[in-house]
Amino acid sequence: MSPLPPALPFWLSFCLPPLAVIGMVHGGWTVALLPLSTWWLFTLLDALTGHETSNPDPRTPETQLTAYRLVTLVWPPIQFALLAAMLWYVPRATHLGTGERIALFFGMGVVSGTIGINYSHELMHQKSRLERWLADLLLASVLYSHFRSEHLRVHHIHVGTPRDPVTARYNEGFHRFFPRVLVQCPRSAWRAEAAMLARRGLPWWHRSNPFWRYAVLQAAFLALALALGGWSGLGLFLVQAFTAVWQLELVNYIEHYGLTRRHLGEGRYEHVLPRHSWNADHRASNWLLINLQRHSDHHYKPDRRFPVLQTYTQDEAPQLPYGYPLMTMIAMVPPLWKRVMNRRVKDWRRQHYPDITDWHPYNKALNPVAG
Repeated sequence: MSPLPPALPFWLSFCLPPLAVIGMVHGGWTVALLPLSTWWLFTLLDALTGHETSNPDPRTPETQLTAYRLVTLVWPPIQFALLAAMLWYVPRATHLGTGERIALFFGMGVVSGTIGINYSHELMHQKSRLERWLADLLLASVLYSHFRSEHLRVHHIHVGTPRDPVTARYNEGFHRFFPRVLVQCPRSAWRAEAAMLARRGLPWWHRSNPFWRYAVLQAAFLALALALGGWSGLGLFLVQAFTAVWQLELVNYIEHYGLTRRHLGEGRYEHVLPRHSWNADHRASNWLLINLQRHSDHHYKPDRRFPVLQTYTQDEAPQLPYGYPLMTMIAMVPPLWKRVMNRRVKDWRRQHYPDITDWHPYNKALNPVAG
């Protein structure tokens, strides 16, 4: 085992809010600083910094993780302050044209999706009430509160099976995946929460159903956007929210594309293993995404905090050729994505399931239109 990696690089996300301020004040080409930084700069940094293949001790006590935990605890108030400032300032800024205003909130959505939702993902997995509330607030700020229920009660349980909407089907392009999950995920999240209440002998309308909390928090953010920025601010807020959701689902798409768990019969599947998620150990993008790319270990051991997530070799888990920033851009071009990834899925099938010679039933179960 290696020592814990330095905490400071994981604070790189805090360099992004000043770029939003620069764009607000100066306009022009500076409104593109946020997407350029998160996508292209970190792709370049990945090429320069290479891979991080060492693994810290997963038994590291919580007392040694304080500097890492603070990353996700300090970020939410900064994101909320930036969003509020933009909602108040941008609609009133006479030096900004309509295109520049939309571009600024598109960039804000890239940040609230790439960083905010990612941090909420880390927070929602923790036992602390504060951390879970921060997760709910971050998700409400992009109108995607149901993600917590869907992620914890559906995705982690059913990943790699037909019951998980977020597992991207083999040969399914992102532009078909995205509208499908927008429809299916809220439904599956609602059914999961209603089923849990039913097991406790409670009706779906019981006050403990988290969907009531989700609705109140999302309504509060909509009201705040209207109060700060008027109808123009509300429209820009929706641009930000949609962009953030698009960013989230792009990441969801690449994390499990084409990977399935062995069906054991009678609706049962093998346990989740590292090989059921794509792994990426690119150093710089893992700094930005607090080790989200060590996704194979996250699904294998979901209670591990991000500093102690493990990476795996090619023999243990399938590997993405590039970090998430570049892979998400590739995913937006389905023919290119399939050229890059389909052969890797086939290699994975031959490596881990050599006894399965006919994959058509798996393809059909996950995606009826796939061959």
